[in-house]
Amino acid sequence: MALFSRRPRLPDHLRRALDLRGDAVLAAAPLDDGRWAVTTRRALHVVGDHGVARTPWADVDRGSLDAATRTLTVHWVSGARSALVVATEDAWDLVQSFRERVQQSVVHVEHVAVPGGRGSVRVALRRDEDGGLFTQVIGDGTVDLTVPAVVRAVAEAEQHVRAEAGLAT
Repeated sequence: MALFSRRPRLPDHLRRALDLRGDAVLAAAPLDDGRWAVTTRRALHVVGDHGVARTPWADVDRGSLDAATRTLTVHWVSGARSALVVATEDAWDLVQSFRERVQQSVVHVEHVAVPGGRGSVRVALRRDEDGGLFTQVIGDGTVDLTVPAVVRAVAEAEQHVRAEAGLAT
């Protein structure tokens, strides 16, 4: 136990609730709703007395922090968002490790010009929890993947990203 630490410490019963086999806690911060946000090498965890939500870093697109409200908005690759309101002003470790882990999971990104100029797509080469590489297509929600020209453009970009990494297509 750190005697002079100002940072809140993740309660032991919540730490035990995390599935940390082969993983390690990097940072933790209490949220205003009583849960805790926890970053580990492999995933983002939101843990409370009612359970754990664990999300691998490859499922996180990005995050943004509103320092005035202490709100970390997590943008998921699905297009959904979650707002995590940190209960303490000293959450630098959490925010920094969040940023580093998302960046670590991204190897390469290509932006795809969608035929017709409507919407955008990113093809990302990402690392999974075990370090394996895979491609991920992330759209802005306005791209129509039923249009053959769009399907071809995305497939070509994905093939290019995979070839650049030396992955079989």
